Amino acid sequence: MHDASGPAHIAKGGVHHVVPLPGDARFASRPIDTSQLTHIIEIDPVEQRCVAEPGVTFEEIVRATLPLGLAPAVVPELRGITLGGAVAGCSIESMSWFVGGFHDTAESYEVVGGDGTVHEVSRDDGTDLFEAMHGSYGTLGVLTRIAFRLVPAGRYVEMTYRHFTDVNEFEAALVAACEVGADGAPIGAHPLVDGIVHAPNRLTLCLGRFVEHSDVAPSDYTREHIYYRSTARLDADVMTAEQYFFRYDTECHWLTATVPPLEWRWVRRLVGPKVLGSTNLISLSNRLAPLIGRAKRRPDVVCDVFIPHRRFSEFWRWYCADFDFWPLWVIPYRMPTVYPWLGPHVAPGIAAGDLLIDFAVYGAPNRSRARDLSCELEDEVFRLGGTKTLIGRNHYDRERFWQVYNRPTYDAAKAVLDPNGRFPDLYDKLGRVD
Repeated sequence: MHDASGPAHIAKGGVHHVVPLPGDARFASRPIDTSQLTHIIEIDPVEQRCVAEPGVTFEEIVRATLPLGLAPAVVPELRGITLGGAVAGCSIESMSWFVGGFHDTAESYEVVGGDGTVHEVSRDDGTDLFEAMHGSYGTLGVLTRIAFRLVPAGRYVEMTYRHFTDVNEFEAALVAACEVGADGAPIGAHPLVDGIVHAPNRLTLCLGRFVEHSDVAPSDYTREHIYYRSTARLDADVMTAEQYFFRYDTECHWLTATVPPLEWRWVRRLVGPKVLGSTNLISLSNRLAPLIGRAKRRPDVVCDVFIPHRRFSEFWRWYCADFDFWPLWVIPYRMPTVYPWLGPHVAPGIAAGDLLIDFAVYGAPNRSRARDLSCELEDEVFRLGGTKTLIGRNHYDRERFWQVYNRPTYDAAKAVLDPNGRFPDLYDKLGRVD
């Protein structure tokens, strides 16, 4: 990392998993190059623990840990997401219904503050600063080392797909699959739980479990076959554990659907290695962004919204009536504790251990001159006492932003980690983008 004065941002290298926006100034300041922080420092199979630098991708971690029968408890679904990005951007996945997000599996961080001071923070020492790094989006300091827990993982994942035509039955089955005991451990047979909604009357609950052996050949979704489509027609499936973790990567969820030939088998055979996969697709999308931006009034909606489970039905009715965009990815999520960075509008409505539902809205067209779907989604989530990721367009004014996020907690961490304001304020970086 080179040191220089003036405002700065973290340049990690690789692709950014944020939505490119017209007039976006998030990366306009002086870069602090962290692209060399890409080493796995230690994997302890006995203690089931890993220590690594923030630029290591989850693909690299999985390939190092699976031969040991281990994996991170939360593996974000795109191969190029890094450990640091998962902390700063609040990554979750199909074990989040009982472990929380990736940050909740972390034990400690090394952070270089904006003034160059090195801070060692953990759940037991420097807890406030440790918690503040979660969801800080590179505005407090530079993560340089992460220690996190691993969990046992088999060679394969057996999938069971339960299909529903009624959302109430789907919701009940989803909640039943997420039951935990008094110790917070899963009760059911499937530790991997999520859902994908293909239409309001075509809902699939996806239940997975690790196994060491399989009597059938595992499915391959890296080239010709399309994972998200398979969930609508199959009742069961088997994948290697790595394939399961990155099952959405080939299409970058369903980004390929925006260019229909990319879902044709002969095209995928011909250009797959050069075009398919999240890194290829995001890089291509970013290169085309200026051209697409001139043709579009606004970028498509890409956002994860977190709704308290008790408001599921309200959100569903609103979404079907006002949004009506499919597929919709549904991930149950349980906060082990109420995050200190949640503000006064959100925190009082959530208790430790409550189940939240992440509705992942990826790629909804937003081209109407009469209405802005991105803004409407944000308003509805606020009304329901939920929150959202900040990777795309945000419409909060400063007052509302600090109702969703905890200003005193953030400012206290900022005063210690970045006393000179080297990095932008969270709102200034990610707040109102019109």
